[in-house]
Amino acid sequence: MSSIETLLAFDYGEKRIGVALGNMLMRQAQALTVIMNHNREHRFAAIGALIKEWRPAKLIVGLPLHADGAAHQMTQWAKRFGQQLYGRFGLPVVWVDEGYSSVAAAVLSRDLTQLDAEAARIILQQFFDEYAIA
Repeated sequence: MSSIETLLAFDYGEKRIGVALGNMLMRQAQALTVIMNHNREHRFAAIGALIKEWRPAKLIVGLPLHADGAAHQMTQWAKRFGQQLYGRFGLPVVWVDEGYSSVAAAVLSRDLTQLDAEAARIILQQFFDEYAIA
């Protein structure tokens, strides 16, 4: 992996999808935008535009799990979303246990309209801090 590869991260939700941006050189994530999850065509058109603009090497998707690590309905939806990203865009997808990123985002964010983007930022920063190899 090149040290300057760009990554996009997603916090998938039924109504909104938070998106964050970062690169392997700086290893710092920033909240980018929130995509309204109106329907499949809308979400993938918006994501396609972001991929075209930022040209990420990988896509990071938050994987919601119960505290004991057990899957639940949102886990399945997030996995399906990640599989659809891979199928549509052909980019590697990495799942990261989102570990209450939305709760942390609510504490950290001053702009309530950007909570989901802040949650995606937390997911991506967790990837940089715990999973990415220097």
